[in-house]
Amino acid sequence: MSVRNTKDGSDKPWLCECYPNGREGKRIRKKFATKGEATAFELYTMKKVDEKPWLGEKVDNRKLSELIKRWYELHGQQLAQPETRLRKLQLTCNGMGDPVASKITINDFANYRQMRLDGEIEDFQGKKTKVKPNTINHEHAYLNAVFSELKRLGEWTHPNPLEGLPQFKIEDTELAYLYPEEIPIVLDECRNAEYEHLVTIVMVCLATGCRWSEAENLKGSQIAHNRITFVKTKGKKNRTVPIAQELANMLPRVRGPLFRPCRRSFERAIKRTGLIFPEGQMTHILRHTFASHFMMNGGNILVLKQVLGHSDIKDTMRYAHFAPDHLDDAITKNPIAELLCGS
Repeated sequence: MSVRNTKDGSDKPWLCECYPNGREGKRIRKKFATKGEATAFELYTMKKVDEKPWLGEKVDNRKLSELIKRWYELHGQQLAQPETRLRKLQLTCNGMGDPVASKITINDFANYRQMRLDGEIEDFQGKKTKVKPNTINHEHAYLNAVFSELKRLGEWTHPNPLEGLPQFKIEDTELAYLYPEEIPIVLDECRNAEYEHLVTIVMVCLATGCRWSEAENLKGSQIAHNRITFVKTKGKKNRTVPIAQELANMLPRVRGPLFRPCRRSFERAIKRTGLIFPEGQMTHILRHTFASHFMMNGGNILVLKQVLGHSDIKDTMRYAHFAPDHLDDAITKNPIAELLCGS
């Protein structure tokens, strides 16, 4: 395709000659008085063919990496840990070969997740490591959220390629918690740790059900009138939990950060106790301990939801079975209840 001056002496010496559908397609030729008119016609003709109105909207040839970048600009950077989420999405994108997003199919992601399970895809450190189904489910949810959010914002008009693909079913993990006789053992070892405030952090977790990071990152401004206000939480909502005067007296009286990072000190203290915790619950067991004992002592499940800062009651219902009268009807309303009671 080209625009050229024929120099034929006519009043329309500028010729536009183009092949909108390639050299094998139909040729279009038209003459104009000026070069500008010929160039404009060429652009108009090629654009009309490129749009293909009979096929619907223009084909979206953006790659998955471009969509992830756009999602991050419009939404992702507002999340609690934006850089971490972005890196995980980029890992998925690279593992899938950064395909054209509009051409991704359910089968493409299904193949990707199987390769992740088999350890055929490099992780952040460039190592090929097998991952657990739960990790795959998180990656599935993250990528699904990218398409859903862009669709909501009007940035994506195609169907969500992951729609209809179920996540792996994961067995409920063991909700380990400290028994009443184990709590003093843990606290004693924490008192003997190299960091003087380790026991205070542990007691804050046990008394409020907060996450380890929420307690470890406390500042003086978050403590007032025997109440702790947790900020920058996982659910992005502040929550305030009352504490006993005795615990309030243990907290350092400073305006800035109250503690220094000491997770390793806690792990060493637990190792000295000889207690064995389920994998991945080293510090989270303190949160489980609060919630479990709260319900065993007759606490209200809705109050527990507020204290823990759960956005979905389903997360809190994991602790419902600790209530003293949970499913007690199973004892009196089973088909052999009278037989058992009469024996």
